[in-house]
Order: sequence, then structure tokens, then C-alpha cells
Amino acid sequence: MTATLFMVNAFVCRVRQSRPGQALLGASMRGLRQAPLLASLATLVIAGAMAFGLAATPSRADPAAGIAMHGDPTLPAGFKYLPYVNPDAPKGGTITLGVQGTFDSLNPFIIKGVAARGLWDYQFGNNVYESLLVRNRDEPFSLYGLLAESVETPPERDWVEFRLRKEAKFSDGTPVTAEDVIFSLALLRKSGRPHYRTWFKKIVRMESRDARTVRLIFEDGKDRELPLLIGLAPILPEHALDPADFDKSSLALPIGSGPYTVDKVDPGNSIVLKRNPDYWGANAPVKVGHDNFDEIRIEYFRDRNSLFEAFKKGIIDLLIETDPKRWAQSYNFPAVKKGDVIKQSFENNQPAGMTGFVFNVRRPIFSDIRVRRALVQLFDFEWVNKNLYYGLYERTRGYFDGSDLSSIDRPASDAEKVLLAPFPKAVDPQVMSGTWRPPHTDGSGTDRAPLANAVAMLREAGWTIRNSKMVDAKTGEPLAFEILTRSSDEERLALAYARTLKRIGIEVSVRTVDSAQYERRRIAFDYDMTVATWTASLSPGNEQTLRWSVASADQEGSFNFAGAREPALDAMIEAMLKARSRKDFVTAVRAFDRVLISGFYVVPLFHLPADWIARWRHVVPTETTPLTGYRLDTWWYDDTVQ
Repeated sequence: MTATLFMVNAFVCRVRQSRPGQALLGASMRGLRQAPLLASLATLVIAGAMAFGLAATPSRADPAAGIAMHGDPTLPAGFKYLPYVNPDAPKGGTITLGVQGTFDSLNPFIIKGVAARGLWDYQFGNNVYESLLVRNRDEPFSLYGLLAESVETPPERDWVEFRLRKEAKFSDGTPVTAEDVIFSLALLRKSGRPHYRTWFKKIVRMESRDARTVRLIFEDGKDRELPLLIGLAPILPEHALDPADFDKSSLALPIGSGPYTVDKVDPGNSIVLKRNPDYWGANAPVKVGHDNFDEIRIEYFRDRNSLFEAFKKGIIDLLIETDPKRWAQSYNFPAVKKGDVIKQSFENNQPAGMTGFVFNVRRPIFSDIRVRRALVQLFDFEWVNKNLYYGLYERTRGYFDGSDLSSIDRPASDAEKVLLAPFPKAVDPQVMSGTWRPPHTDGSGTDRAPLANAVAMLREAGWTIRNSKMVDAKTGEPLAFEILTRSSDEERLALAYARTLKRIGIEVSVRTVDSAQYERRRIAFDYDMTVATWTASLSPGNEQTLRWSVASADQEGSFNFAGAREPALDAMIEAMLKARSRKDFVTAVRAFDRVLISGFYVVPLFHLPADWIARWRHVVPTETTPLTGYRLDTWWYDDTVQ
């Protein structure tokens, strides 16, 4: 090996072998290159060298063009392009996208600030930064080489090795090297968002075996998803970043290896990306048919109504619609009637995920599960769907609805019961038997049955109605809380829920704030109740740790919005990550789903039956939609349409 990287807490030191028996020590990151720090940590570095450098070399595996979470990737070696793209898609034109909110940063990898969209973005594309591997969206979780031409890992998955493409380079022409990979993982582990820190702390050794080969060795092989997560990590340029300033919000123009560069920035208002004519990866199999627009403009709007009006005027080319009322009623303007604007539904075979009013169980008022269970009874989905949303939503019941991962309508299998046996109180009996359902009303808005059920549950929890108010039977304190919202749509929904709660004397205030304030309060868990969404995939894994683990409950910036501290959730996540077969994996996810449902952390809301997009007709989608839904980075501009 030519270079070995040892991690000692936040310090990273490189050992370069000059010849047998000799080593030169030097810091691997500019911000960590301080002689006093080297001196103070010399003993630890030497100890690390003895512990790791003298360990037996792990057994080799066969290099491959891709890797799957379970089993083998579907695409054959030497494939030319992904199955859902148009390999002959024309290049050119500009697409203008619109979002609600604002931004004050161009760094999407840290907690501080609100990053601009489109740099590293599931919805709009990873346009500026890239990863070693990328997903084939037609498989549950299979990755193929982008910056890396090959990946290898043994059956135990206690290490992974990537071989970089020799042509891979950053937008300034600098080659992407193994040292950039090591630098990126170390930097994200130290200063990145919480999920990066959680994932990459499991790496115990990094080796740059030559300029294009990097090997990562793990503490064990229990987390079988870890090689894939490393493959999806953003690779950053060591020569262009100062680690000391990385965790500070900045509007400095970024350097990445992606197909686009940042051309113009109007902080808080807009960002313009231009396709790099010298992009290194245009002919890589996973990039053929992608990145077809010469320019991507992203405009920011204060509210959804102004965004919609901009779309009607042609200022915005495409609108991802989530409001059934608007979808049903408002797309009747002249451009729609003429055929210049097209409404389209796209099938999405991902699990529906969970959107709900989330209880912050850190608050004493919601710490009692009996209170949470009672409040779940009081959301009148049937009335809301009919009167606010034209009956177009479907009720969400669990966290993986619409997939084989869901526990809904399925009794727990013997294998699930074995997993859950150490936690006998973690799953409600009805949830275990597959018979639990959210409450159902007659849709009149005056159905008394759920109200009576909720009052009985609250009485059991020590609450009673006095003078038309729900109060603590001992102290007389009212049952009152605030719902935090960030848009008029959320506010309307919260007010409908509050009206139902008021019928049994529960006092609810609804507070709507701008996106920046909302984000600050969300990060600090400064709310009683808010609307939260947890998306889902066909291969849930490490992301659940940042959503539901005990450790994430008090970690600012995590997605554990509820503050759940249930050991059974940690155990089921561990079972997911250790599963070697799809069967064992599905068993673990269904058990996980049962524990989440039984915790009553949210008032389940609803989900759309498909993805709705309205587009001006010069923006053209691919004919084939992949398993996981539409991909904007495969669409193109039709210059024959005026």
C-alpha cells in the first residue's frame, strides 16, 4: 500500500511508506495540518499504525461494475445506458423550476444555513456534486459506477474498495483521486450533517492504495448497507476546500465533478446552473441520456400561490403539484385549454411513506402514549378529503403503505415475533395481528363515535371535561398546544383538525411562519406539533437511524421529529442492516413498521395515488418511468415548440 489514512477522533493522519521500515507522517487535510496537533497525537497515531497497519490484509473479492443491497445487480456488465432514459435525447435549452422558500448557502452538506436546490438534490438532480456510484432507479437498491469504474466487497461486507475512472475530474480540470475520496469521507464525518457523521464513524481505516484506488475498512460487517452509502457519498475537492471553514454557511461558488457549474446566484431569490461543456462523464453508461438542458434556473417564491401564478405565465416551466384542490380546479387557464400546458400523472412504485401531524414527545403534554392515541382518533380524514381535497387523497396507515414492506393487513410472521420477543410491550396487539386501522368516520364532520372514543381514552389518562374544556383532573391545567405550519395549505389543514379538537375542549393554536424560521425551529425541535414527512424507499436502512433511533432523539438537525426513544426501533434497524436475504430484510422492516405504528408518534394523514406534474410542452419527459418515479434529469427541451 502506498498510503494509509488513520482516523483518531476528529484528527486524520496519513502514513506514507517510503520504503520498508520507514514512514513519513503528514496531515491529510489542510485545516488539520498543525505541528502542535501532530506532536500531541503522535503516540495515538503510532498506536493506530500498530493496530491497523499491521493487521492482516482482508481477503479480496472480485471487482464489479455494480453492487446491490441484496443479491446481484440486474444490469449486465458492459450495459450502454440505464433502461428508462432516451439515449438520443437532444441537448440544449433552459428549464426554469420554481420552489417555495429561500436560501442562504451553497453548501448542502451541513446543518447551518438553508442550501440552494439543485446542487445535490434527489428531486432536481445531483447537478454539481457527484458520487462514486449512482442508483439504477429501476431496482430497489442497486448501484453502478460513476466516478468509480468498479467496486468490490467480500460477502462479509467488512470492507469495500473503489477503483476510480481515470477520466474523472472536477470542473476546474483537477483529477478526482483516492485522496479526494478519503478527504470527503473524513470531512463529512467530522463536519457534515448528522447522517454522514453516524454512517462514516463506522469506518476504522482508509487506504489510498494508489492514486485511483481507495479501500475503506469497517469495524465489522453488521451494517451491510454501509458500502452502498459510501458509494453514494458526495466526493469533494480537497484542493479547493478548507476544512476549518467547511461547517460555516457560505455562498462561495462550489467546485464539483458534476455536469453543471453554478453560473449566477441571487441569494434567497434564484440560482442558475450551466451545463459544463467539458464535463468528464457525458459518455459514462450511467449518465447517457441525462443532463440534457444547457441551463437550469431555479426561482424562489414566498408562497405557493405566487409560484402557481408564475407557472401560469410561463415564468416557470414545470410544477410538481401536491394540492388536490388546485389539481382539480385551477388548471383551467388558457394555456391548458390550448394544449401548451400538459397535466400528467406518473406512477411511483415506492412505498407511500408517512406524512402526519407529528407529536413532539419531548413535550410533557405528549409524553403519555394514551394522549397521543386519543388525538389520533380525532382526525376526520373522510371529511377533510371530501371537503378540502376533492376525494383525491388516500389515507396513510403505516410507514410503508403500498409495498410488500408494509405490516398493514398482515399478521406478524413467526420470524417477526422472534425479532420482537425481547420487546413485549413495543407492539400493540391489534398491530401485531394486522387488524389495526386509523379511525374511520361517516364524513359528515359531526360523527360522534370517534369523539366519544377519544374522551374515554383521555379520561383513562387523567383528563376530564370541565366547563367545556379538557383539563388535567388533578391540576386543572388545560390540554392545549400549538401546531407549527409553514404554508397556507398546512395552515388550512391544521385549522380543520383544530376545529375537531375544540369539540371536546382541547385548545389548539395554529402558527404559520416563514420557511427560514420554520427550518430553525424544526432543527431545534422547537414545536409542540408540526407536519412532518418521512419518505420511504424499497430499501430502507441507515437513514432510519437519523429518524427514529434513541441516539437521534436529542441530536439537533436529525429527522427524529417526534423524539422517539424506543429501544425496539434500534433493534429492528439493526436487523434490517444485518439482513443478508430479501426475505430476512422484509421481515425486519415489517417488524419495524409495527413498532412505529404502535408508538403513535404521528396523526397519520394521507398520500397521493401518483406523482402529479404540470409542464409547458417544450419540456419533454421520457416515455418510460422507472420503478421509483419520474426523473427530471432525464427530460429534455424540445426546440421545435415555441
